[in-house]
Amino acid sequence: MAAVFLVTLYEYSPLFYIAVVFTCFIVTTGLVLGWFGWDVPVILRNSEETQFSTRAFKKQMRQVKNPFGLEITNSSSASLAAGMTLTTDCLEDSRLTCFWGCSVQKLYEALQKHVYCFRINTPQALEEALYSDYLHREQYFFVLLAICLYILKSIKKHSKEEIYCQLPRDTEIEDFGPVPRSRYPLVALLTLADEDDREIYDIISMVSVIHIPDKTYKLPCRVLYQYLLLAQGQFYDLKQLFMSANSSPSPSSNPSPADRKAEQSLLEKAGLAGSEAEPVEESSKDCVVCQNGGVNWVLLPCRHTCLCDSCVCYFKQCPMCRQFVQESFALCSQKEPDKDMLETS
Repeated sequence: MAAVFLVTLYEYSPLFYIAVVFTCFIVTTGLVLGWFGWDVPVILRNSEETQFSTRAFKKQMRQVKNPFGLEITNSSSASLAAGMTLTTDCLEDSRLTCFWGCSVQKLYEALQKHVYCFRINTPQALEEALYSDYLHREQYFFVLLAICLYILKSIKKHSKEEIYCQLPRDTEIEDFGPVPRSRYPLVALLTLADEDDREIYDIISMVSVIHIPDKTYKLPCRVLYQYLLLAQGQFYDLKQLFMSANSSPSPSSNPSPADRKAEQSLLEKAGLAGSEAEPVEESSKDCVVCQNGGVNWVLLPCRHTCLCDSCVCYFKQCPMCRQFVQESFALCSQKEPDKDMLETS
């Protein structure tokens, strides 16, 4: 039978070659179009269909208490010549150290040293990691017992102290050169003053990179980066979330008391006026899709926080910027329903 089959294939060889080519064509088409469900490159689909078919993974949010708070006061009036004011709001007694003209390269090398070498939990540790590659270091001292002994001033917790910082004029520095720069204008380091507090908090220090306008670069003063340094040797880039908020109604849209009284009298004459209900307070954190549930989910990498628990499962693209969602996490964990309520229902 085998010999007869081979002889038959030899006699009808043109049909055999056509069948082989047709079979190869069908298999190749199936691979390209993804008929078999294998993990092969899909080249005939558009990019939106390919991205839409990918699954958005949900991340587990880790709640960490940050003991440090730092913001710029009156950023519009801050400059390199006039100085700036920083406001601290810390949960524990902390220390603030400002490094003016800090080297960009040395700063990121110092962050890597925090991961692999030693922990940056004191101003001296950061100074050693920077190899003193900065122009001026500013700390806050007070005199003890009227003698020449200076002690680093601790910022008291919940004090919201305003601290004025300025680069000394004797340095004769008017700007830090054109962009891209090799030095940051100001790097502010917040550390815990009490050693016992470093064992309580996961975050032991916070590094803030601050831009200050000068003659060359006149953009407003603002915080460029903030890094949270953990006791375990990691550091995280603190980024802002873009929360959705309903704009409050304009004053012109609110009726005046006289108009409201006239409208109420007309309703009374028509017999349509009932008991006056209390105005419903408009929520400023409603889901942008259903306008009912509270905003709870953060979409990555765009960091828009605009969806509730019910709507997040229906979106592969951010409804705000249309960027594809790669990951997401919940701000508050979903509460499990009460078992007693389920049993009685």
